Amino acid sequence: MLPFCGRSGGVLAAVAFSSFVLLLLLLLLDAFAVPAAASRHRLDAAPGAASCDVFSGSWVLGDASAAYTGYNCPLIDAEFNCQLYGRPDSDYLRYRWKPAGCELPTFDGADFLTRMKGKTVMFVGDSLGRNQWESLVCLLHAAAPQSPAQLVSSDPLYNYKFLDYELTVSFYRATYLVDIDVVQGKRVLMLDDIAENAEAWRGADVLSFNSGHWWTHTGAMQGWDYMGEAGRYYEDMDRTVAFQRGLTTWANWVDLNVDPAKTRVFFQSMSPTHYSSKEWPNPVSKNCYGETTPVVGLNSTTTTGQASASGQNQVIQAVLRGMKSPVRLLDITALSVMRKDAHPSVYSGDLSPAQRANPGGSVDCSHWCLPGLPDTWNQLFYTLLFYK
Repeated sequence: MLPFCGRSGGVLAAVAFSSFVLLLLLLLLDAFAVPAAASRHRLDAAPGAASCDVFSGSWVLGDASAAYTGYNCPLIDAEFNCQLYGRPDSDYLRYRWKPAGCELPTFDGADFLTRMKGKTVMFVGDSLGRNQWESLVCLLHAAAPQSPAQLVSSDPLYNYKFLDYELTVSFYRATYLVDIDVVQGKRVLMLDDIAENAEAWRGADVLSFNSGHWWTHTGAMQGWDYMGEAGRYYEDMDRTVAFQRGLTTWANWVDLNVDPAKTRVFFQSMSPTHYSSKEWPNPVSKNCYGETTPVVGLNSTTTTGQASASGQNQVIQAVLRGMKSPVRLLDITALSVMRKDAHPSVYSGDLSPAQRANPGGSVDCSHWCLPGLPDTWNQLFYTLLFYK
């Protein structure tokens, strides 16, 4: 009986071993097959995006609605929340950016959260940077609405934390990037000093900067009393020259302090304004109020809103070209010029009811509705981060 039992045990053992090997092979094949399929899906999602100029194209009217609304995102400032403040039309939410030579990847919030787990993404700059920061928070919240989150803010730093993903999406308010010191009771814009602001940026995994609009403000909107550089003080100087000197100080800091192996750096080009309807055909009013469609055309003709920013864009591009660090330009100017329909105009919580009733006077044709155009900026940001 013993030999018979031995053969039976051996056969059973052999069968069991063969089954184990087969199961192991299937598991290995499955493990390798999933990433391969995901990889194919990723490539199929953005044919040609790696080599395409994603900033050159046109706006097309689509069927899909926005990923979120002004009512279900936990972080939209009143000045951007056009839906909450009564904007009656909605086609401005349906326009999609179509690059001329490729398909733009769809923003995938779940993918962004997973890829950036444990990291910090920080926007630094003025209210246009804040516009984009809030858009990104809304897009990510829409992808994981039940995921716990926490807003920790202490001006000038605002942190929105997606706790399940250990991801922090931050905004640091620095309208000029360089520091403003107080000297003998006067605000001094330090063209050659950025140390105080920059301390908050250390350690971020992705940094996206913007600046420009505040450099042109005068009168009550001017954020400083004097400019300072190399121990000297100036009541004023050519604003383009001042912007170039301040931006060079920023560039030197990035070159000396940012490790490109650890931190990705972006700079957003100038966001245009639409305060004069003489800039486009068939205007509805004196400004952006009542506009419901983009300017038609492929990279449409330059408006004054863009022209006023062109000198600053030239400064930005020249400074970036002179840097040692690889900084990517988020070139949103030309595509945003077409979107005369995407501003809050009178549908802003920053305006009083009397102001909202007077579209010829107080309107916001500088910022952008959320949801709205900054969602496309973040779609392009997503493309540069993960596809190019």
